[in-house]
Parts: sequence; C-alpha cells; structure tokens
Amino acid sequence: MDLSGENLIGGEPVRGSGTSFRAVDPVTGAPLAPEFREGDAGLVDRALGTADAAFAPFARTAPADRARFLRAISDALLGLGDPLLQRAHAETALPLARLESERTRTVNQLRLFADLLDEGSWVEARIDPGDAARAPAPKPDLRRILVPLGPVAVFAASNFPFAFSVAGGDTASALAAGCPVVCKAHPGHPGTAELAARAVSTAARGSGMPAGVLSLLHGWGPDVGLALVRHPLTRAVGFTGSLRAGRALFDAAAARPDPIPVHAEMGSVNPVFLLPSAVTERGAAIAEGLAQSITLGVGQYCTNPGVVVGVGGEAFDRLVGALAAKLGATSAGAMLYDRLSRSYADGIARARREGAEEVAAGAVPPAAPHACAVPTLLAADAARFLAEPALREEVFGPSSLVVRARDVAELVRVAEAIEGQLTASIHGTVAELEAHAPLVEALRHKAGRLIFNGFPTGVEVGHAMQHGGPYPATTDARSTSVGTAAIGRFLRPVCYQDFPDAALPPALRDRNTLGIWRRVNGALTRDDVAARR
Repeated sequence: MDLSGENLIGGEPVRGSGTSFRAVDPVTGAPLAPEFREGDAGLVDRALGTADAAFAPFARTAPADRARFLRAISDALLGLGDPLLQRAHAETALPLARLESERTRTVNQLRLFADLLDEGSWVEARIDPGDAARAPAPKPDLRRILVPLGPVAVFAASNFPFAFSVAGGDTASALAAGCPVVCKAHPGHPGTAELAARAVSTAARGSGMPAGVLSLLHGWGPDVGLALVRHPLTRAVGFTGSLRAGRALFDAAAARPDPIPVHAEMGSVNPVFLLPSAVTERGAAIAEGLAQSITLGVGQYCTNPGVVVGVGGEAFDRLVGALAAKLGATSAGAMLYDRLSRSYADGIARARREGAEEVAAGAVPPAAPHACAVPTLLAADAARFLAEPALREEVFGPSSLVVRARDVAELVRVAEAIEGQLTASIHGTVAELEAHAPLVEALRHKAGRLIFNGFPTGVEVGHAMQHGGPYPATTDARSTSVGTAAIGRFLRPVCYQDFPDAALPPALRDRNTLGIWRRVNGALTRDDVAARR
C-alpha cells in the first residue's frame, strides 16, 4: 500500500514546507520510506479553517448519521487489512498479534460510541418545566442539554498506534460529540497515521459527512503541536504522552487570550500495594502477575506498575526474589523509538543515583535491538522513597521499584506521598481491605481507578471505565480518555429559558420522541413532559 508522506487537509494530500523526516525501524535502526515533511503555520491555519467550516454542518447531523459514520470508519480500518498491521509493526516493533488485537479494540470503541449515539441519553437532557402561576414570581421554563464545542486538536500517542492515535478514542469521542478533528500524527509512526487518516476520510465521503471532519498534520518537533493549541479556532485538545509535552500544551492553552481545555494524559507509576496476608498466601502468583504486567509490551503501557509497595519480612522477600528471577530471565526488547529507550535508560540511572538498589536486570541478546530496553527491578526502603521525590517519578519502560515498608502504617504514608495516578492496586484479603480503610481512602484521593487483587495493565473500554486521575496523571481528573464518558470532554452545556417547544432541540421538547432518559424536575424518566402552565 503506497504512502504519500504528505499532510492531509480534509482528506486531500498537501505537501508541507517544514523539516523532512522518516520513520525508523526500532529493531534495526533503518529509516523507512517514504519521506514525510512537517506541516507549518500555514497548514495549521488551513486545517483548522477547514475544520471550522465543517463544524456547523457536522454538529447539525443527526446522532444516528454520526453513528453510521463511526461504524463506517471501523469498517474502513478493517478494510485496510494486513498492510496496516505490517506498517505499524515496521514503525513500532510491536508484535503483529498485539497490533491485530489493538485494531480490534479500536474498531470496537468506534462502534461503542456509535451505540451511545443511537441510545441518545448522552446529551444529558435536564428539564425544569415553568409555572406561570407560581407566586410571588413566575417560574421560568429551563431546559439544559450538551452541545459540541467545535474543532478539536488530537495528538496521536506513541504506544498505541491505533487505539490512541488518528482513529483512536480521542478522535472517536470528538466525532461522536459532533466536533471535527485536526490530528497531529506521532512522528514515530507517520505511515500508520496516514493510512488511518485515509480510512477516516473514505468513511466521511461514503457517509456524506463534510470533508473537514478530519485533517492530519505531521510534525517532528513541537512547533506544529503548539501552533494547533494556540490557533484561535481550536476549542479543545486531547493528548496522551509525557508530562513534559502535556504540560507544555496545557500552559500554551492557558496562556491564550481565550483559554481552552486540554485533556492530557501524561504519566503514572500505578502503585501496587501488597498487604501481608496476600503476600503470605499467594506471593508466587503475585510475583508472576507483576512480572507479566511490568514487561507487557516492553513496559510501554501508561498503566505499567512502576512501584510495588509491601511490608518487609520473609514472605515479602520471597516474593521480591521470585519477581527478580522472572525479570532477570526476560530478554531486552525493542521500544517504540530510540529517544524513548534513551529516556528509559536515563530514568533507571537517575533512580540509582537517588539511592535505589538494582535487584535484577534482564539479559541483552547479542543482536540487541536498536531501541533497546532492559527489564530492571530496583528496590528502596520506604524512608528513602519518601525522602527522594525523584524515586516517585515515572520511568516509562519495563521496570519497577520495590518499596519496603516497616508496617502497614508506613504503607499509608507512602500512598499519601505519591502524586496523582491513573490507577492504584491493592492485594489483600477482604478482611484486610476492611481493616486498612485509611490506605483505601488515601489511594481514592490519588487515583482514578482502584483495583483489588489485580494488575493495572489492561484497560476495559466500556461505559463505567475511568482512565484519568489527579495531576500529574492528567490535567483534569474529572475526565476520562477511555470509555463512553470520554465524549463529555468535547461537549458543553446550554440552557434554553422559556423557548417555545417547536424551537427547542428534539431532546428537550415536551414529547420525548427520541425515547431517551431525561431528568425532569430532578427525576430520571422517559415520560413526556406535562403540558406547560
């Protein structure tokens, strides 16, 4: 499948005037054809102008039509077949089986948002009927609904070339909301991005949607991304990546004359707390599960368990020994690109300088991959962990830091010291969970998802998932980037006061012709609203 290497504005290829670059095979270090060229300020302006022109007609489309569009995107992605998987494999070194699974996840989340649109209650209609006879003042008729924000800038993530990239969850939720998207491709997999963008554009044409519902811009450096955030037509941002990059985008958005929301997922150590009975009763199984979670995908998951905390003792030492043996027997793997592997090595070195002890390191094969990452287990006592903030920073890759506490009370102090997280896990018995409520309470304040007797890797895409947490895990702990609640990031409420019924959106009219759930006088119902007085 031929690639143009060009930016796509409303589906049309446009040559950029910025720096040229190529994707690089993370295993061999060989550059891949074709050459891509960065966009520039002019292309950013053109892409957002196209998105803005598409916004009004796209926002007016019936939810059922947008649902058909999302399902058409899923079909188009599947229609790309093996060449899409093969290009993503060449650019990321992710195994083909993993990529096939991720494509399935991406297709399913597009269809899940389509189902959400068909059900209809996502508009969160609220109706307080008026009462002209109320004394001493008439009660106004108030009706509230969620409406799309406008053009959204989406930043493709490195570690999920499908599910968190051009046609991933940010794009799916923005399109479902009725917002056109301008996506900045990740420079680590630009060819995969182009193929996915073509699929979206094909689906748009076939569904009768405006061409400007999606544009794709390339950028090796930060200029294109910052220009997208600063452009006056951008109304919101979706981002998954590093704390440094996410904070730069957030600060740029806040410095605008009209600040806009940036929904950035930026990093997490996803601590795993081990209570004594769990360690004693099933330490070997916990060690096995941790080893699999730490090394899954060469540790390149935002939910990778980067810190493991337990109470020191004979059983805990056996668990750590078993975990060290498993990581030590795991060979080094290829990360997504070489800058990421260098950052990983720097993070391990920083932890050592701050007092962490290396317990185990995996084997480096003779033909080591270009973007090599060695599985590593580090350890420190709780006092050291509490004294050195650098030990609490994310090291993105296949490593974890074991923290030995003196007792459960010190586990709580560790939980209180850790910054905001995507997840926090607790292993224990039901009785221990009840007995150590302060630990659960501390973690509830720090994480968006609490896991009992499980491991953080693996994020179910559904209605109840929360993938977001307090800063620095995300810039807005109230939102999620996974699951149908993600649509709320790209909507805003509008209230209609004393509007005639015929002038209201269908979801707010007296007759509930859509059959959706609405909150009328504070109660959820599917009933019609009684005639106005």
